[in-house]
Amino acid sequence: MTYETPLSRETRTVVSPSSIVVGAGAVEQVGEYAARHGTTALLVATEQIFEFHGDKVIDALDTAGVESVSYTDVRPDPTVENIESAYELWKRHDCDVLVTLGGGSSIDTGKGVGILASNDGEIRDFGVDRAGYEGVPEPTPPLIAVNTTAGTGSEATRSVVVSDESTSTKFLIVSENVVPDIAIEDPELTVSLPRSHTAFTGIDALTHAIEAYVSVNAYDIPDSSAEEAMERIARSLPVAWANGDDLDARADMLVGQLQAGQAFTNSSVALVHGLARPLGAQLHVPHGLANALILPYVAEFSAMAAPEKYATVARILGAADESDTTREAADKAAEGILRLCDDLDLTGYLDDFGEVPSRERYLSVVDEMTQDAIDSGSPANNPRKPTSDEIRDLYIDIYDDALAPDSPRRS
Repeated sequence: MTYETPLSRETRTVVSPSSIVVGAGAVEQVGEYAARHGTTALLVATEQIFEFHGDKVIDALDTAGVESVSYTDVRPDPTVENIESAYELWKRHDCDVLVTLGGGSSIDTGKGVGILASNDGEIRDFGVDRAGYEGVPEPTPPLIAVNTTAGTGSEATRSVVVSDESTSTKFLIVSENVVPDIAIEDPELTVSLPRSHTAFTGIDALTHAIEAYVSVNAYDIPDSSAEEAMERIARSLPVAWANGDDLDARADMLVGQLQAGQAFTNSSVALVHGLARPLGAQLHVPHGLANALILPYVAEFSAMAAPEKYATVARILGAADESDTTREAADKAAEGILRLCDDLDLTGYLDDFGEVPSRERYLSVVDEMTQDAIDSGSPANNPRKPTSDEIRDLYIDIYDDALAPDSPRRS
């Protein structure tokens, strides 16, 4: 691949946690790291994850002499209210270090608390629609992310996604000042992840890797992370989904999703994420499931604009081989993605989140979703720049092919 702006003629800042602790039993080190940064920790988690793993974290903190208070009301898609409530607990107990336990929802809630703890304003003030990129002036207090999913990669990123229930939208915060200080990756903590969420978070990680790889902001360093992430996810996600007790597959997925997170936070996401936030907000489905519904269609739409990149994606996913020309292979990327999503029965989980709206109801909000997608800025990073009509057509294709009860992907 030849880059128009090689690194010899430009400056890049590579963003990453200062320390990454990987391996079975890594959670036992959370207390040691917390004690280096403070004496009173706010532990942020969903209630379910806290029930599974909260005692391990609290015991590690206690052993290290760190007092803790827990906020366990995190929603699967964290809300403005989640962040504000957790921040009130932070202030009330005079905390000085943040520990998150869980996946992207817990980590994003912790990042949000950190933003409010270090900066003046309401959390909505720091969204890219108001403050732009790098719109968080001061870094969060010390933040340790104990990851339990594979995953959002949020423990390695400068992104925060927040749901605003007052407007049924999600907004994005992007800043180097929210990157966690420590990422703890313990595969034993992911064994409790249900099969459905193994699928959602795994496809979320794959989406991060692919979008970072094809983004107009791509360059060699995140490309290397993205390629290796795709390889790990392609070989280990089906295994981890089929047999959740396979620690080797779980560990491989943890590393792969971390690499995917590092890839997109140093490159960018693109059209899939632009479409996924409005779709997820309207359907009330997890972000990874929204990505899975969209990713094959965006790959089909975009392949002509980045054929070498999409050819590599197709070959990694086993949909093409060296006998295919670059363009032939690129056109098979969508097929490879779709096959993986179908192997994980992703559309089969739609009924778990309520009734899919009628086509008439869906069409009534397509224009709104289209504008929200454009306003996010993510479609501008796509190798093929979509018009508003093309985004609208993609949303309609996704409904007809994947969401409608009689659609091909659900039948």
